[in-house]
Amino acid sequence: MSHLKSLSLAGNQLNGSLQNQGFCQLNKLQELDLSYNLFQGILPPCLNNLTSLRLLDLSVNLFSGNLSSPLLPNLTSLEYIDLSYNQFEGSFSFSSFANHSKLQMVKLGMNNNKFEVETEYPIGWVPLFQLKALSLDSCKLTGDLPSFLQYQFRLVGVDLSHNNLTGSFPNWLLENNTRLKSLVLRNNSLMGQLLPLERNTRIHSLDISHNQLDGQLQENVAHMIPNMKYLNLSDNGFEGILPSSIVELRALWYLDLSTNNFSGEVPKQLLAAKDLGVLKLSNNKFHGEIFSRDFNLIRLEVLYLGNNQLTGTLSNVISKSSWLGVLDVSNNYMSGEIPSQIGNMTYLTTLVLGNNSFKGKLPPEISQLWGLEFLDVSQNALSGSLPCLKTMESLKHLHLQGNMFTGLIPRDFLNSSHLLTLDMRDNRLFGSIPNSISALLKQLRIFLLGGNLLSGFIPNHLCHLTEISLMDLSNNSFSGPIPKCFGHIRFGEMKKEDNVFGQFIEIRYGMDSHLVYAGYLVKYWEDLSSVYKGKDEVEFVTKNRRDFYRGGILEFMSGLDLSCNNLTGEIPHELGMLSWIRALNLSHNQLNGSIPKSFSDLSQIESLDLSYNKLGGEIPLELVELNFLAVFSVAYNNISGRVPNAKAQFATFDESSYEGNPFLCGELLKRKCNTSIESPCAPSQSFESETKWYDINHVVFFASFTTSYIMILLGFVTILYINPYWRHRWFNFIEECVYSCYYFVFDSLSKFSAYLYN
Repeated sequence: MSHLKSLSLAGNQLNGSLQNQGFCQLNKLQELDLSYNLFQGILPPCLNNLTSLRLLDLSVNLFSGNLSSPLLPNLTSLEYIDLSYNQFEGSFSFSSFANHSKLQMVKLGMNNNKFEVETEYPIGWVPLFQLKALSLDSCKLTGDLPSFLQYQFRLVGVDLSHNNLTGSFPNWLLENNTRLKSLVLRNNSLMGQLLPLERNTRIHSLDISHNQLDGQLQENVAHMIPNMKYLNLSDNGFEGILPSSIVELRALWYLDLSTNNFSGEVPKQLLAAKDLGVLKLSNNKFHGEIFSRDFNLIRLEVLYLGNNQLTGTLSNVISKSSWLGVLDVSNNYMSGEIPSQIGNMTYLTTLVLGNNSFKGKLPPEISQLWGLEFLDVSQNALSGSLPCLKTMESLKHLHLQGNMFTGLIPRDFLNSSHLLTLDMRDNRLFGSIPNSISALLKQLRIFLLGGNLLSGFIPNHLCHLTEISLMDLSNNSFSGPIPKCFGHIRFGEMKKEDNVFGQFIEIRYGMDSHLVYAGYLVKYWEDLSSVYKGKDEVEFVTKNRRDFYRGGILEFMSGLDLSCNNLTGEIPHELGMLSWIRALNLSHNQLNGSIPKSFSDLSQIESLDLSYNKLGGEIPLELVELNFLAVFSVAYNNISGRVPNAKAQFATFDESSYEGNPFLCGELLKRKCNTSIESPCAPSQSFESETKWYDINHVVFFASFTTSYIMILLGFVTILYINPYWRHRWFNFIEECVYSCYYFVFDSLSKFSAYLYN
């Protein structure tokens, strides 16, 4: 194949290195595409022989090593080079391309935090190329935009996201490149206000999110960028009223203004833009009725309005936006009932209505949303019984907490094998936990039922939920023992394939644009932004405080909360098998027995609360080896003996961890323990003077007291049996006591009868 000019092996699962693959012998090769494989190792130096190479795409592999070798500078025929998303390390000088006069596209983003592109060395270098597309995302660029861009006048797409670029917005870049269509400066440190732009009819994708830009938007913003399709200004400091002229962007399909300081009402014209597909206004200060009669976004697919001050009901959005896939109006002042017509929104995958003032029942028609994956109606005033949701087989996250739902948990409540989160805390549910929960929800990771009126024994069938990482059954009326089989639940034990909460539900609306030149196809991405990154969030009590855990952190958080119930019996030693658990709360129950020594195997435990029970015995000294323990409490039990030595984590606990245990002693509690243990040769007088009443071992005390009582009783009976005189005197004494009691009762009855007669 010595005459081969074009070779593409892209999109397979080829692996190994390129050292002995024979590519270097194809000296007439002009196009080499090995992207989207599993190749690894360093690039072979012999690639330097491919001097006719015009396209080199090695992206999305596992190549490593340093790119500072003379490999790339010799390939002066290159027009397209893509080395992005590999494992290259070190620093690469972009001036290596200075003499590549034919170069038109460069992609070098690594995203591994070990690769850096140097653009300013040597100072004042001038490129011979005129780029059309440039992507240097995650390349540790600092300071102002690369100076070589001042010599570029044909740029069509630029991506410098995820760096540390400073200064103001580069108006000059748009003015110099009138063909520029896509500019991505996301996640940098740009500051200042957006200055008026010259009219640019080409640019249709602009992402300057996650910077430090501020001020108000220009009133004539639509005139400056009339053909804008994608506009992302999120996570900045923009403020003021949203200019109504923004609705004049007739081609606008994606608008993200979230996480700023915009205020006032949302322009009515914007709520009637018929071509708008994605609208994200969350985390601002917008107020007023959002779904008024003017609302007419008939092609809307994604709508984020959370964390504002918006009012109104859901009627209009449900009747006029039937294409909606994502609806989030959480943390507002929305009210009214959830309309039954919501069952007609069959494209919904995400519905977030939490923390509003919705009332009434959860309509049973919601079960018709067979494609729904995320449902959150928490922190409202919803009431009535729980509807049957067994037809929602795609459901992954269900949040019903903080309402007034009553009644039993239905046996046919859910039937989703994909369900990961079930949060029904703080309602008025009663009865027991149905078997269907563990029989049908095998993949459940988060199970929260705290703050209800549930009762009975904690069922053993919950142990079939082996994937659980967080379980909260606190503040109920459960009784009986703790199931021993809880020790076989994972509670945080990670598997290689685990990443269910770190992932996000993603809908891509990017356009894969193309430039055709020199007879072959050149690709660049104008927009790879995700319109929806929905990460689950749950609340869990640990370390004596309520914390929210969101997204990927849920992969590492694990805990079991059985506090504030009526549980009895001993703590199962099998709980010591939960070596990955981080929080264990058994407080405010009626548990007895001793603290299991197996708790020393809870190697990842950070919070252990056993307070307000009836535990006895001593604190196992082995617990001192728990190196991550930050909160520990055995307060208000019957624990005795010496407090463990103040070393490692136990040195951080104060007296409150042990209060309410009168038989505990130690320097921390300012109670001296039995000194005979420490100094066996000490004089008895000194021992008696220093010993206090609480130094007595109560187990030994009660045993000796019972023995003494039995011995005295046996001695008394023996004396009466041997000596007839004392035996006679004892019987006479008993007889006199009987007569005295009889006379007292008879006399009292006589007086009472006389009183009634008179």
